[in-house]
Amino acid sequence: MDLLILGIVVLIYFLLTGYVGYVAWRRTETSEDYMVADRKAHPYIMAMSYGATFISTAAIVGFGGMAGVFGMGILWLVFLNILVGIFIAFVFFGKRTRKMGHNMSALTFPEFIGRRFRSRFLQYFGGAIIFLGMPLYASVVLIGAARFLETTVKIDFGIAFILIALIVAVYVVMGGIKGVMYTDALQGTIMFLGMIFLVVSTYYILGGVVEAHQALTGISNLIPAEAKAVGATGWTSMPVYGSPYWWTLLSTIILGVGVGVLAQPQLIVRFMTVKSNRELNRGVLIGALFIFVMTWSAYVVGALSNVYFFRKAGMIAVEAAGGNADKTIPVFINSAMPEWFSYIFMLTLLSAAMSTLSSQFHVQGTSIGRDVYETIMRRKGDRSVLITRVGIIIAILIAVVLGYILPGSIIAQGTALFFGICAASFLSVYAAALFWKRATREGAIAGMVSGALVSLFWLLFEYKKTAMALGVTRVIFGGPVISSMPWPVVDPILVGVPVSALMLVVVSLMTEPPSREHLDKCFNGIKGV
Repeated sequence: MDLLILGIVVLIYFLLTGYVGYVAWRRTETSEDYMVADRKAHPYIMAMSYGATFISTAAIVGFGGMAGVFGMGILWLVFLNILVGIFIAFVFFGKRTRKMGHNMSALTFPEFIGRRFRSRFLQYFGGAIIFLGMPLYASVVLIGAARFLETTVKIDFGIAFILIALIVAVYVVMGGIKGVMYTDALQGTIMFLGMIFLVVSTYYILGGVVEAHQALTGISNLIPAEAKAVGATGWTSMPVYGSPYWWTLLSTIILGVGVGVLAQPQLIVRFMTVKSNRELNRGVLIGALFIFVMTWSAYVVGALSNVYFFRKAGMIAVEAAGGNADKTIPVFINSAMPEWFSYIFMLTLLSAAMSTLSSQFHVQGTSIGRDVYETIMRRKGDRSVLITRVGIIIAILIAVVLGYILPGSIIAQGTALFFGICAASFLSVYAAALFWKRATREGAIAGMVSGALVSLFWLLFEYKKTAMALGVTRVIFGGPVISSMPWPVVDPILVGVPVSALMLVVVSLMTEPPSREHLDKCFNGIKGV
């Protein structure tokens, strides 16, 4: 790798990113600017920021690596990403969120929930969940980018990890949501072009679309024995119904992210940055095209990398990556693609990491500054921006520490787990806030708290991957988990969301409904209510 060319490419990229961040900083003057871009974001900026935040190195490196393990069955996630993450999110949830957020002058997602149900507790409890839970997601995104730099540029993993965190910290702390969204749009465009080239080149290298897929089907006999024992059947077929492999693919990887996206605070806040539904309508096509290209390309390339490595070295992808699925895509890029593309793809992954990280750190900062500090201390004003910036720095430090602790092949799992926790805690409450006027403050509190507690319990005592890693169950009960199949491989989202929804409905029906005056204020200007 030519370090001079690499240095020039990276310098130009960082200069562009720095300039965009500087422009955002110059245009950020108030708390509303810092948190929701003064509600005047352009539809392209909003849609690309939403997509670039959604699709990170976790999707490209982590889930691309998982596609190398699970095969084409993961493409069901592409379908859910577009149907749920774009169409339902923008058309049904986004429009009401935008209007109600404006009616209630809400600047963050927890504040939106808190004001809808007139509950300070919901605001600071929701903010605490975000601030404490999101470092897991942020750390795996950092890991994805650092792994690629480690594999491609031969930079020490720790140095790459810290460098990316510092760069993101500068423009997020200074520019707020405008700095995040402006750089997201630039980074999303780079990501889009890089992934198109990657998938086209992969098919070309493997002899075409039909031949590549037939070859992948033909090497199903190479599935490891331990994978076959738990339900794996091949890279172009679904696992055995009801097997541990099937449950992991369906509940954690597909449903955990495919449904959990609706309850992601860093994405929901994007709906409150535009001035009308017209911008959201325009954003649907932009967002859908972006999400399709990014996810479909990553998953197809990840699965087909098995064919490439079999032809070249007589081994499957995860073996070529040294047993760490998180290294599959970086190793494939370095081995199969021309050297100049490594430079371009490095920018693609840097863009993916930085766009998502910036949004994660921003929403963590606003959670601690606006939702926890202001709500508990009952202090409003520009001081919350200072607390937000301090919160961003603390969030970055936590993510960096976790990045050194977490095990290998964790990127996709870590992402799915955080999406599941958010869905269990927020999804039923968020949906009720938008669509069910009879939902009460007490019902919303019961729904959010029960969802969060059930998720925590499941991760500590029942979900095998996390329960075994944490070891709490073994200390208390003497075993890795507390029950038998299939529960140890069922993602928390499939338990937490139903419990949360049930508690919300039951408690709401048992308590006094909200006042008509308050509901009229919240739903003012929303059709069909």
